[in-house]
Amino acid sequence: MTAPCSLLDELQRALAAGSEAQRDDMLSRITDLFVDGAQRYTEVQIGLFDEVFTKLATAIEAKARAKLSSRLAEAPNAPAGVVRALAFDDDIEVARPVLVNSDRLADADLVATAKSKSQQHLAAIAQRKTLSEAVTDVLVTRGDHRVAHTVVRNTGARFSDAAFRLLVKRSAGDDTLALGIGTRRDLPRQHFLDLLEQASASVRARLAAENPAAGAELEGVLNEVVGGIRSETRKVSINYVNATAAVEAAMKKGRLSEAEVYQFARERRFEETTVALSLLCKIEIDLVERALNDRGHEILLILARLAGFSWTSAKAIVLLKCADRGISAQDLDSAMHSFANLQVETARRVLDFYHSRLKTRGAKAPAAASA
Repeated sequence: MTAPCSLLDELQRALAAGSEAQRDDMLSRITDLFVDGAQRYTEVQIGLFDEVFTKLATAIEAKARAKLSSRLAEAPNAPAGVVRALAFDDDIEVARPVLVNSDRLADADLVATAKSKSQQHLAAIAQRKTLSEAVTDVLVTRGDHRVAHTVVRNTGARFSDAAFRLLVKRSAGDDTLALGIGTRRDLPRQHFLDLLEQASASVRARLAAENPAAGAELEGVLNEVVGGIRSETRKVSINYVNATAAVEAAMKKGRLSEAEVYQFARERRFEETTVALSLLCKIEIDLVERALNDRGHEILLILARLAGFSWTSAKAIVLLKCADRGISAQDLDSAMHSFANLQVETARRVLDFYHSRLKTRGAKAPAAASA
């Protein structure tokens, strides 16, 4: 620890002398000393370097701070204090290297920076190798056009359900963003359907062309939007496979009830809610999924009535359906009154009429879900 200690003494003299050349030379020497022996230093020694760098960083020009940021950005044990200070620097040339590359920045540091700094800072964060949901939530909410495009292209980024919902909403009229979202393998099915519903024809065609690995599923989903839902496509959807297995197992054990469906809806578990309603109502899963993606609420209320649900559960399902676009208090109140006045026999007749229309048109209805 002798070398760092002696440099600290020399640093104090250089700062007191006020010589810019001395400070720059001191920065270069200390940085070289740290980088060359970084793997050998103890946490105590790294803490001392942190103190030296932090003191020096407050007295050097932006160009020198940017150089320091570049040197420390990829050091796995760089002093965390000075790295945070560099990340919060208003000068993006100083902040960018550590924001993009430094592993010494915690999620809390990235979130705080994203909430308070410039769009250039957000764009730098969006380029990191990995990003947690906590960070991308801020980037998607606060970031501009460039930030949104950058983070969507980042394969190491993870998004919450709310972030995906907002991204799909922001992609309206933006074909490039829509393509970026649509090609993400982690995009949940319900958001994919909503994306395709508002996407241009060219986006739909390009999504099919640019996703050969998922071609069968994607082609099927596209057909669902433009020509009716096909149950075959769900067989290759891992989310539906897992949801179907779990919900059917609960059904066989007598554990699938209104309470479980209410919880699925509250937790925005689209696939589980869809499969559960199909089983409890003994109706095609196609119809349930269509009801959950339709603009109106009528079929969904009918299904909830057939399942014997209370308004509390029906409301949770309606809110799941409207999670992407919202629902006014007036519309929700109207749905409540419609549900209260809906008789089970009426609900059954409406669904029977739906089936008769399919037969009249020569359509082959998928087999009803078994109890």
